[in-house]
Amino acid sequence: MPFFGDYSSASVATVGINPSNREFVNVSGAELSDSQRRLPTLSSLGRSSWAEVSGEQLVEIVNACRLYFRANPYDRWFQVLERLLSGTATFYGTNPSACHLDLIPYATEGKWGNLPAKDQRALLNGSRDALGLILRDSGIRMLILNGASVVREFDRLLDQPLTAKEMEGWALPRSSGSDIPGYAYTGTITELGGVELAESVRVFGYNHNLQSSFGVTAEVVRNISVWLCAKIDRAQL
Repeated sequence: MPFFGDYSSASVATVGINPSNREFVNVSGAELSDSQRRLPTLSSLGRSSWAEVSGEQLVEIVNACRLYFRANPYDRWFQVLERLLSGTATFYGTNPSACHLDLIPYATEGKWGNLPAKDQRALLNGSRDALGLILRDSGIRMLILNGASVVREFDRLLDQPLTAKEMEGWALPRSSGSDIPGYAYTGTITELGGVELAESVRVFGYNHNLQSSFGVTAEVVRNISVWLCAKIDRAQL
């Protein structure tokens, strides 16, 4: 799925690596159905391959992506980011100011980190211009990169890497050994993955994956949130 939420009204977008398989299946791996379904699938469209999907069904898919947060969003994941935005932007409601994008618009059966490196590279290379094309045709003026893996792969799409700075109050405490430091990343882009953007886009990121990093504390999330919300407020998006 190329986007989650209405990017036509959003000025802020959070960014991940790729969609979770939980957008399509439950914890046991069974396909979601009826009121639990989040997005169209081949079975819900009555097709055996994507090559058979009609133009009308493509419109159905686009509308499902656009209205994603009004149906059955994967809140266990997205509510973490919603709290991070702390009211300065939101995924929800009839006029959302934020949406979610992924570097790779394809869900994988297993977690990204468990894929062989050659498969990761193939997916990334095949999706190199996907995010840039959405940014070019939208009003999004700020990206928020969720975690070190996203920052690393996003950097590969740039001529010049983002600026990194170690942040006080962002370290994850460890009972044995050194704390894991927290880093903020900043930059401004006018081109991404070979796509020239209509306007410059500000980019902010952090190295902790807030949904899955072991030992992420409420205090660290709060400190990252304060930093991000100040950036959004200053930009007057």
